[in-house]
Amino acid sequence: MQQSDQTPAEILKKIRALEIKTKGLVQTVFAGNYHSVFKGRGMNFDEVREYQPGDEIRAIDWNVTARLGTAFVKKFTEERELTVLLVVDVSASGNFGSVSQSKRELAAEVACLIAFSAIRNNDKVGLLLFTDSVELYIPAKKGRSHTLRLIREILFFEPQGRGTDPALALKYLNRVITRRAVVFFISDFQTGDFSRELTISGRRHDFIAVHVQDEREKVLPNVGIITLEDAETGEQIEINTADRSTRTHFSQLAEAQAADLTRTLRRNNIDTIALQTGRDYLPGLRSFFKQRERRMAIR
Repeated sequence: MQQSDQTPAEILKKIRALEIKTKGLVQTVFAGNYHSVFKGRGMNFDEVREYQPGDEIRAIDWNVTARLGTAFVKKFTEERELTVLLVVDVSASGNFGSVSQSKRELAAEVACLIAFSAIRNNDKVGLLLFTDSVELYIPAKKGRSHTLRLIREILFFEPQGRGTDPALALKYLNRVITRRAVVFFISDFQTGDFSRELTISGRRHDFIAVHVQDEREKVLPNVGIITLEDAETGEQIEINTADRSTRTHFSQLAEAQAADLTRTLRRNNIDTIALQTGRDYLPGLRSFFKQRERRMAIR
């Protein structure tokens, strides 16, 4: 969706509607999930207090105890504040949608939900938009107005590029984000190999890949002769969808690409959330949180 297509009033109305919907979901569906699966960087020293029966011996502050002549223990609090970075693919292929919703609109809604979950937990949120270049970077901050700006950019930013280069975006990410962050990388991943840069990002950050797809990119309908156009290159090809072998070949290519992406992400221990336009994204997000909670419980 392009900003020039709509008036400022229409843009504000859409952002407000998205805020109301996603904030409601944050308060009802994800109230505890986000907090439980994204831990802070560690524990901060808070204060010392007198030893009480039941306190762990390991917590005793021996220096203070020796100085005051009575046992004192160290008290710690969890360092909760996180930096969450939304890395969003805004290449031309994201404008595609065979249903009422485009991939970019789905990406914006999910990003909005994540952003408000982070803000609710007093975390900072930043944004990186990319195509075949880094289009926009907004450093992480807190607050509702900042979050609404991020959502406006995701929905209505007009990129200069049309292609997709995740490797370039990851290089930029690895350069500007020096401390460990929670990175949600939202893309349709219609691109070549980017495994080298992903390996570095996966080690440095808590990295989650959000794979946004459309059914028509996996299965061709039987509608006769059609012209397909690559949204990023403009290349066109005419195919006969009534031919079963053509439809089969198309599906096989899509499956091979998906399998290759899955192998790349698994090899780097990257968690993945698979979402599809026109379908409820909540089951996929719930499944992600539940899997994370189980894995953390085992640890």
